[in-house]
Amino acid sequence: MADGTATSDRTCAACGGGTFSAVANAATCAAWTECSPGSFVSTAGTGVADRQCTPCPAGQTSTTSNATACTPQAADGGAPGIKLVGGTNHSCARLTDGSVRCWGSNTFGQLGDGTTTQRLAPTPVPDLSGVEQLAAGAYHICARLTGGTVSCWGWNSNGQLGDGTTVNKLTPTPVPDLFGVEEIVAANTFTCARLAGGSVRCWGQNNSGQVGDGTTTNRLTPTTVTDLAGVEGLAVGSSNNHMCARLAGGSVRCWGQNFYGQLGDGTTTTRLTPTAVPDLSDVEELAAGGSHTCARVAGGSVRCWGRNLYGQLGDETTVDKLTPTAVSFLSGVTRLVAGNFHTCVRVTDGAVRCWGHNFFGQVGDGTTTNRSILTAIPGISGVTELAAGSNHSCLSGGDGSVRCWGQNINGQLGDGAKVNRSSPTLVGW
Repeated sequence: MADGTATSDRTCAACGGGTFSAVANAATCAAWTECSPGSFVSTAGTGVADRQCTPCPAGQTSTTSNATACTPQAADGGAPGIKLVGGTNHSCARLTDGSVRCWGSNTFGQLGDGTTTQRLAPTPVPDLSGVEQLAAGAYHICARLTGGTVSCWGWNSNGQLGDGTTVNKLTPTPVPDLFGVEEIVAANTFTCARLAGGSVRCWGQNNSGQVGDGTTTNRLTPTTVTDLAGVEGLAVGSSNNHMCARLAGGSVRCWGQNFYGQLGDGTTTTRLTPTAVPDLSDVEELAAGGSHTCARVAGGSVRCWGRNLYGQLGDETTVDKLTPTAVSFLSGVTRLVAGNFHTCVRVTDGAVRCWGHNFFGQVGDGTTTNRSILTAIPGISGVTELAAGSNHSCLSGGDGSVRCWGQNINGQLGDGAKVNRSSPTLVGW
């Protein structure tokens, strides 16, 4: 557009292809919004209106920018293959095509979309593909990528993103000099990776020795855990600062904060290097909460230890335990997760049972009554994936749907609202 003068009228020109102007007498035209992979063009752009994008429905995806439609996702062994993680007030899902969507609180950029805007429904993480696994800390996320590298984003106050800085990152940022990663886990303000060959490297806050290098010095880049080899699985405390590793043969070693006996060594002494959990063997899976730890052992039973204020150990008491204690009336467990003060399992028929703190409805039984004994979630079966955040939980079913329950102050349940839910509620894809 050329402005008018005293002797000539204003000259107007139409916006060119791919641009628009929504106001009168605009000086320039703006480019249409690009719809990223994982979304589709729901309303085409015009010369006077921007292009509108909508996330693909659950079980569908798009692999190119500005796709006009979504297509069914490839199945993983007959199941949709959605993988879920939960942080303090946010959640993320890895879809079968290796893309990621996040929702909830975004104060530190933990949703990875380049903003700090809270999202009440799943939002694609742009420029991220080939994701094989996710890990959620309090306000940060890390992704293990095809080829064994790692990218992280969000809160970086203690170097938990591993990039050598303490600057928050709003988009995925590679962790330098870290290769061959087979598993990634994240806690409040630190992160750990299990490498091919069974060694472990950790980084971030180290005030309780949770990095495992024998010091209490924060580490801004990956640091090798002392005297630890042959690791086959990891579990990290969601809000406090302890870490456990499952070794070849099914034994367990833990380190870090131990105020409530969460290291399982019979003491409340903080450990700066890995310490064996006695009288525990044949462990197949570990889960760590705020100040408690649980192990699924061969045969499908579960043993827990540490803080038990809300009954999160599932032994029908609220007494802390310094060594592994059997969860009452529980067998056939195939998946184990832990939040701050609650614990959940999936059993052989795909049903879910939870116990512990229930103030926000995170046990999922339709009440807000704490449970010191395992409690079934009504109407839930066929669960393929289970995850726990600080005070909320999520599951995925064989049909690709995702349901979450518990605290929802920042929209971490993904149902478009900020209302706590005491029963599983569909995520609004």
